[in-house]
Amino acid sequence: MTSLESAQKLKTTFGDLISEPAEFRGEISVRISDAEKIVEVCGFAKKNLGYDYLVDVSSVDNYGDDPRWTVVYHLRNLKNGNEIGLKTDVGEEKSKLPSVIGIWKTANWHEREIYDMMGIHFSGHPDLRRILMWEGYPYFPLRKDFPLAGKESEVPGVAFSKPSPMEGGPFVTVAGGNSATAREPRIRIPETDAIETNSRLERRHDLDEMHGHPHKGPGPLEKK
Repeated sequence: MTSLESAQKLKTTFGDLISEPAEFRGEISVRISDAEKIVEVCGFAKKNLGYDYLVDVSSVDNYGDDPRWTVVYHLRNLKNGNEIGLKTDVGEEKSKLPSVIGIWKTANWHEREIYDMMGIHFSGHPDLRRILMWEGYPYFPLRKDFPLAGKESEVPGVAFSKPSPMEGGPFVTVAGGNSATAREPRIRIPETDAIETNSRLERRHDLDEMHGHPHKGPGPLEKK
């Protein structure tokens, strides 16, 4: 059974709960209209369709839209190598859906990471703790309204109490430019949108001056 046939089987079995299969860049996926049914659908996919490996669970922040969250389950059949994606939406007000750890134990860390980075809860998870940030950290770094430069957090006794995870950022690459040096990521000052020259660029300038070729690199080799 191919990935497309598996998706069609899900559609036949669950009816309106499952969308028509969609293909994007060779990957087949379906959308589950009710996130509360995710365990039922995943259980069928494993038991009846052979998708015995949960490759990944990821989350998408549809910031500005409702429902805000999309949770994506990437499944693989280890016997034939077929893969399929299951997508379901969760509103920000609820921000919760059932855990699939009872079907695949590998869901443990995937769901903890989504909880930690996006703030989505998984009911029935036996150990839903933060996995990257410390307990008590008040923000969710992968949300689109979380600034690249991080937010200050006053947490006594914790090393990372300054802006995180990218202190001094955001770092951006400027399109165009005459050289790779000019296109290197720089610190952008949000208030002015100016580009602040970083120490790496200054160091290259010093090296150019040292070799007598300011702003032009080492220059062409001379013919003997």
